[in-house]
Amino acid sequence: MTKKWFRTGMIVIFILSFILRFWGLGRFNTLVFDEVYFAQFGNNYLTQTPFFNAHPPLSQYIIGFGIWIGNHIPFWQNTVNGLTGSLLSPWSYRWINAFTGSFIPLVVVLITYQLCYRCGFALLAGLFTACDGLFLVESRYALNNIYIVIFGLIGQWFLLLALEKQNKQRWLWLAFAGVGFGASIATKWNGLWFLFGAYGMWIAAWIINWLQSFSPSRHVSMFSYLRPLITPANSKINHEVTIQTPLQNLAQINILQMIFCLGIIPAAVYSLIWIPHLQLDTRYGFIEVHQEILKFHLQLGGNNSSVHPYCAAWYKWPLLTRPMAYYYQTTLSFKDPLPVFGPPLPAGAGKVIYDVHAIGNPFLWWFGVAAMIFLIGMLFVKMVLPGIQQKRIFVPKNMGVDTWIALYLVINYAANFLPWVKVNRCVFIYHYMCAVVFTFIAIAWFVDQCLRSYRRELRVLGLTITFAIIAAFVFWMPIYLGLPLSQEDYHLRMWFRTWI
Repeated sequence: MTKKWFRTGMIVIFILSFILRFWGLGRFNTLVFDEVYFAQFGNNYLTQTPFFNAHPPLSQYIIGFGIWIGNHIPFWQNTVNGLTGSLLSPWSYRWINAFTGSFIPLVVVLITYQLCYRCGFALLAGLFTACDGLFLVESRYALNNIYIVIFGLIGQWFLLLALEKQNKQRWLWLAFAGVGFGASIATKWNGLWFLFGAYGMWIAAWIINWLQSFSPSRHVSMFSYLRPLITPANSKINHEVTIQTPLQNLAQINILQMIFCLGIIPAAVYSLIWIPHLQLDTRYGFIEVHQEILKFHLQLGGNNSSVHPYCAAWYKWPLLTRPMAYYYQTTLSFKDPLPVFGPPLPAGAGKVIYDVHAIGNPFLWWFGVAAMIFLIGMLFVKMVLPGIQQKRIFVPKNMGVDTWIALYLVINYAANFLPWVKVNRCVFIYHYMCAVVFTFIAIAWFVDQCLRSYRRELRVLGLTITFAIIAAFVFWMPIYLGLPLSQEDYHLRMWFRTWI
């Protein structure tokens, strides 16, 4: 694929993401789900109203900035409400999230391209990210989770760019990565897991370098088990060829660079971002406000439905067993006005359902988990099994680019997922967003391998997976966008009772 077609593909993905996020953005003239907090908090910064914030303030600064700009745009002011404390159009407090969320698929494309410079693989990863429902829903309302993801991914992208550079340029890009990670943490504390992923990869690279010193001198093909996917049976393989990836340079980063660029800089960025909030709310200092935030989260109770009907423990996330409704109202007919004010209809009276469901694209999530398990198996076979077979501890020296990709995806997925195992408070499906994005890249990798295969059945498998993901996105799109559905059409999309 030429760079021209690659850039064209990126533009198409961005346009798709942009249109879906802005289409009908002001449909519900009310506060949807946690907009009751974040839209109001963003407006509080503009009205200089002190308040307690249970999360770091960066996302609310951005939402407030969006409100300020939105109030100066005349053509979306026809519909307003005063639920934030000021008369605002829903567009005013939602547009900047929609705009920011439109770039997440592009950042995924850039990260994926940087891993191995394969254009098709990168575009597939961006397309699949653009076809996820949870990311779409979170981008269409004044919520904060997209900022954790985009800043964390930007930090990852800058880190990969730094691995291509040397000397002062490497320091510069590492510093930019530190700023990205700091901004992610300054949105929510779990943004720290992106930084954990970076440290995990760095530590893994040093361990691999050490273990490779014990490797036998004879080179063993690291990617032979996937040869049938991409190589005709009668072709000759050059066992010494290794496609380069910036990940192979991770061990070139020294501990001073890690501590300063990915330690001190993120901490400094995080601390500086708090200054405007602490100047507005003078009840707590920097230490005290963190003590109050921790106390707030510890008091949220256990992780079960008695605390909140949509509590979903970490093990329910990968298989998408407990999504949640952000908005649910009914009307008697499709011609009735949208139900945003006034009491709801009696139970069973509504014939038309307006539902905004925070649910991922089911096929994308399920295929993504399967691809992640496949990559874990690949790492075991290619990095651990040779040592078991030869009864010695070593890692083969000729690790291929796809092995490095698998290591990157598995470590970053684990870093963003496994910390939640020990969390006892009520958590929700959206807490999985930082981890699930790496499964999107994982299934894109698998599909790319299939599409590049010389075997017809594998190419058909790749096309089938791609079609299923796109078709599922279209099928569930009405509950992502809050479009009116009949009761039959609504229940057709609720495949399991736990989805309702």
